[in-house]
Amino acid sequence: MPTSATRPARPRTKPPDVRRQELMNAAQRIFLRRGIAATSVDQIVAAADVAKGTFYLHFDSKEALLQALQGRFVADLDGALRAALAGGRAGDWRGRLRAWIRAGVDGYLDQAALHHLVFHAFRPEAPPKRHENPSIRELAAFLAAGTRAGAWSVETPRLTASMMFHALHGLLDEVGGGPKRTDRGQLAQALAAFFERALGL
Repeated sequence: MPTSATRPARPRTKPPDVRRQELMNAAQRIFLRRGIAATSVDQIVAAADVAKGTFYLHFDSKEALLQALQGRFVADLDGALRAALAGGRAGDWRGRLRAWIRAGVDGYLDQAALHHLVFHAFRPEAPPKRHENPSIRELAAFLAAGTRAGAWSVETPRLTASMMFHALHGLLDEVGGGPKRTDRGQLAQALAAFFERALGL
């Protein structure tokens, strides 16, 4: 059994990015368990094992932390969608599109409670800033590349990508919080059939 002389010393400081993620992880766990309104900054810093001053080095308020959780959710989902488009055989346009759909289904439903928390339960006082959606941009580039390759014919890749993304998001937002277990395969097949008809396949 290690003694105080041999036990590794607990690091006094951590890189800022690590500490920020630990605060976000602690807050996410408590928000999902207790709700946003019932969670205090004191509870978050206690769960993250940091001083209260450390919280305010990274976030101006609990609302700022929630916005960071929103950003992390979007970045994680976008990473999964981007990887799906990049995977598979280069000429298998339909297969890569179906992989994108399945990544979206899994990405939303795996984190349905978190998605509801940060996008529906949380209402910031200031209106959110509008930013270009990277997932739509990347899907539009994929659709345009598929058109050039003769896989389908899309006259307006950006608009088509936007409609496809919001169709996927809207459907999963509707079914994600339902009481019944969702058949992900069935959802992915329905979306694939809908999208492929929209692409003229």
